[in-house]
Amino acid sequence: MKWKPFMVLGAILFVVTLIIPSLLVIPFMEKVNGRLGEASESPIKTTEASPGPSVDVVVYRTGKKDLEKVPLEEYVAGVVAAEMPAEFEEEALKAQALTARTYIVKQMLSESKLGLPEGAMVLDTTAYQVYKNKDELRRQWGTDYKWKMDKIETAVKTTAGKILTYEGAPIDATFFSTSNGYTENSDAIWTHGLPYLTSVESPWDKKSPKFEGQKVIPKTEFEQKLGVKLTDEGTIGKVVSRTAGKRVAIVNINGKEISGKDIREKLALKSTDFDWKQTGNQIIITTKGYGHGVGMSQYGANGMAKEGNKYEDIVKYYYKGIEVSQSDSLLSKVVAKK
Repeated sequence: MKWKPFMVLGAILFVVTLIIPSLLVIPFMEKVNGRLGEASESPIKTTEASPGPSVDVVVYRTGKKDLEKVPLEEYVAGVVAAEMPAEFEEEALKAQALTARTYIVKQMLSESKLGLPEGAMVLDTTAYQVYKNKDELRRQWGTDYKWKMDKIETAVKTTAGKILTYEGAPIDATFFSTSNGYTENSDAIWTHGLPYLTSVESPWDKKSPKFEGQKVIPKTEFEQKLGVKLTDEGTIGKVVSRTAGKRVAIVNINGKEISGKDIREKLALKSTDFDWKQTGNQIIITTKGYGHGVGMSQYGANGMAKEGNKYEDIVKYYYKGIEVSQSDSLLSKVVAKK
């Protein structure tokens, strides 16, 4: 049977009518997989900084007296967990992660390994940075381990590979617990001052539970440790000068001048911002702040974070003239040295 032209045309139109709607629907079929009235869910992508070259940190564990090798970012998390309360604001934890990473990168680049056992890059004490591994933190935190570790690891991951630099070099990213309302100039504590470690106001610290302290010392112990002799008049010397951070610089006790730094160390005080009075055979000493006062105040950082400041704002406030930089090129030097 021969097909007439109009019959062929009709057949073609019929087939097209069937096929086109199917072609229009097919591209959308795979996307319609959510429940009624809901958009289908797609994975949420989180932005993380680049961790840079793979580098291990060799920590001397003072308790076990052995070496522990740990990946750099895991080490940073262990420092943040040991040095700052996990309850602190996320932006404060990120700022702490930057200080911890900066410290260890600078230490790995340093040629000086004085006081370190062979093969170690750092100790796990306050002589360097306090570090605890995951097993230790599990025992310490118990049932709170997961949420605390998750929070800290997030802070570390979102700042991965970032450090604090001044004129292209890692800074001495010193930090402490609580100020007396001001941070301290570095030259008030150490021999050489650093331009980025200068005194700034830190009013948030006044809400710290460690802002005020008190210590009672027997008069004889006070005299012995400071090498002075007190009179029976009840007065204990005179403050000759104060530092830029409003702390005691020099005290004159019956003709002997002693630095506030030495007094703090010899009497094991929490701060160099102190006052005292003699009551009978006892010396009552009150302090403001907790720590040496140089660099970033941890409670100050948390206070800034509560007010909405980001970690970049926090570190640039406490460390003057610094930059937040990637550590890739510096870590490559560490890898090359091996």
